[in-house]
Amino acid sequence: MTVRKPLKYFVALLLALPTITQAAEAPTLNMANTAWMLTSSVLVLFMTLPGLALFYGGLVRTKNVLSILMQCFAITCMVSLLWVLFAYSLAFGDGGANNAWLGGLGKALMAGIGVNTLKGDIPETVFAMFQMTFAIITPALVVGGFAERMKFSAMMLFSLFWLLLVYVPVCHWVWGDGWLQKLGVMDFAGGTVVHVNAGVASLVAALVLGRRKGFPATAMPPHNLVMTVTGACMLWVGWFGFNAGSALAANGTAGMTMLVTHLGAATGSLTWMFCEWIRFGKPSVLGIVTGMVAGLGTITPASGFVGPLGAIVIGVTAGLVCFSATNYMKRTLHIDDSLDVFPVHGVGGIIGTTLTGVFAATALGGVGFAEGVTMGRQLTTQITGILVTAAWSGVISYILLKLVDAMVGLRVTVEQETEGLDTVLHNETGYNL
Repeated sequence: MTVRKPLKYFVALLLALPTITQAAEAPTLNMANTAWMLTSSVLVLFMTLPGLALFYGGLVRTKNVLSILMQCFAITCMVSLLWVLFAYSLAFGDGGANNAWLGGLGKALMAGIGVNTLKGDIPETVFAMFQMTFAIITPALVVGGFAERMKFSAMMLFSLFWLLLVYVPVCHWVWGDGWLQKLGVMDFAGGTVVHVNAGVASLVAALVLGRRKGFPATAMPPHNLVMTVTGACMLWVGWFGFNAGSALAANGTAGMTMLVTHLGAATGSLTWMFCEWIRFGKPSVLGIVTGMVAGLGTITPASGFVGPLGAIVIGVTAGLVCFSATNYMKRTLHIDDSLDVFPVHGVGGIIGTTLTGVFAATALGGVGFAEGVTMGRQLTTQITGILVTAAWSGVISYILLKLVDAMVGLRVTVEQETEGLDTVLHNETGYNL
């Protein structure tokens, strides 16, 4: 009798082992990671409202300041609703046999996602919210390419279509287990998905709409650099959530990402400042904050893969190349990308995504490449991701602009542009002094 009882308990324990193993393997909520991701989501939303809105708002002329603030605010609201309705599902859902290209609609309206549903070890609601903030800021960046001359109705339609037909597919390809991710493209926080995507779209928009009245002969300086610098400072702080939050955990990767993000911003700022100082004789406040944005945009794709050395080299390269690209576009090509979205974000995204394939090498302080992948092969993969993103964004953006033009017209009249979009489109003025 005394022998049978232990044997009985032993058999029961053996039968329970599969259940115990399954319970051990089930994902569990990590409260530290969740807290960090909640914070990061707030920081990235802070980049758009108020960061980008103030940064862009200060760069335009007095008569158009409210139009920029309105566009950033309206895009935030519209994209938030679209993301929950079906955009999140298309970007990060399971597309079945077609998953390489687009996710399915299984998570439309957050179907199947409750308070206890996890994505890794954080709530999927938090992951969806974090990704929503990226979807918000990307079309908001494009606004800078057509600032001061596009109709509000046209902006809303273009942003809606662009989110669904440009941002969502590229996001899925790179981050949603799509074909570029499987190919091995390294884009930690948005070099292709955000910066190349938005930069190319803004360039196409600037070319399709044409120059503002008087450009380039008439000087169009920022109306409020204090507002611009305030917005730039908010962008710098918010970018820690943008990049370090993309680790999806409060760990060593997030810590290194935060450090290299800061170094990229600082070196980009100083490099742009010295370039301007040498070329024009004086360093400007506008130059140093623009260099910061260039440094941040350029370090973004590499931020989770490189060390401090890579960050400094990438930041210096961003300052040099983006400064040259900005001056070349405005002074030589006379392309009116009003707020320099392509030469700063587009060119920065291209540089950063390419150099990720170099400075991710362990010999240069990076995390290394996938097993069996050489630097040459990784560079080829990175360039493939850039070319595909640029081609998709450029072609689809052009088609959408033409479609919206046929529907409601893209541009305000010359008289309306002269009067200013604040009064013409919103019946308000930014300043009543």
